[in-house]
Amino acid sequence: MPELIEWSGAGPQDIVWRYPDNRLTWGATLIVAENQIAVFFRDGKAYDVFGPGRHVLSTQNLPLLSKLYSKLRGLKKSEFTSDVIYVSTSQFQGKFGGRGQTQELAPLMFHGSYWFKVEEPKIFVVEVVGNSKAYTTDAVSEFIRGFIVERLIDILASFTMREAFTQLDESSMKAKTKILAQFGRIGIDLVDLKFEGMDTTEEYRERLFWLQTGQVGAERLATLETTKSAAESLGKGGGAAAAGTGMVIIPQMLQQPTGPQVATSTCPKCGAQIPANARFCNNCGVQLGAGKTCPKCKTQVPSGSRFCPSCGSKV
Repeated sequence: MPELIEWSGAGPQDIVWRYPDNRLTWGATLIVAENQIAVFFRDGKAYDVFGPGRHVLSTQNLPLLSKLYSKLRGLKKSEFTSDVIYVSTSQFQGKFGGRGQTQELAPLMFHGSYWFKVEEPKIFVVEVVGNSKAYTTDAVSEFIRGFIVERLIDILASFTMREAFTQLDESSMKAKTKILAQFGRIGIDLVDLKFEGMDTTEEYRERLFWLQTGQVGAERLATLETTKSAAESLGKGGGAAAAGTGMVIIPQMLQQPTGPQVATSTCPKCGAQIPANARFCNNCGVQLGAGKTCPKCKTQVPSGSRFCPSCGSKV
């Protein structure tokens, strides 16, 4: 009875399967289901490929292997050796997760989902199954997951913290676009990829909060972090004096100017800060600069003046 080669127990989640016996016979029947491709693989190379249908193995439908055996002078034998790798052409879903960092070197924990299918079975068998020895679905799944995570770490390192956390859909699209081209080189089509969550450490969550509020830019954020470090240093200094100093210095460091700075002077009576060009104190109402009257031009001369600032007469 002719040998029958078939992947009969394929499940909906199975990606790849290797026929257990690589000693085949000419005239054997190869059965390939509707969503399957069969690739003949030997010595690290993929040879003939069969699509869905029922095939009788002969020199006519195995031209590449036949050519190989002609060179090896073994074509007249009834048996030949070759792995038969079955590949599913269905779409599959996987989960990924990993740790990386952003442009600011912020620790980044991420996870999500991806969808893929084998686009070029011959390339896939060589690059993934053969080269990586991934002859089972579990091994292929682990390879693809690792392939994605490794590249996501590189991609996310070019993102700022704000981009990574506040533009999740855009980040997913950028990552998918970059990985898609790399997947093509191993015969896989990346149908979709989405980040479902990102996180960082408590320290960087605080930084992200300030960035998200829009109340602080990069320079201001640096000041806030310097302030926090100063507070910690002052606290480690010990004693009430250190704490008191911190209470004075830190609010000054955190105070943010709200408008253009105006030159001021001090009221000679109450000591309040008043605009330098004010004629009266806005706190106690005293007239500022009141003094003698120039006997010649009648200009009001500031107190303590020896000469009139208007006409130069001695007062």
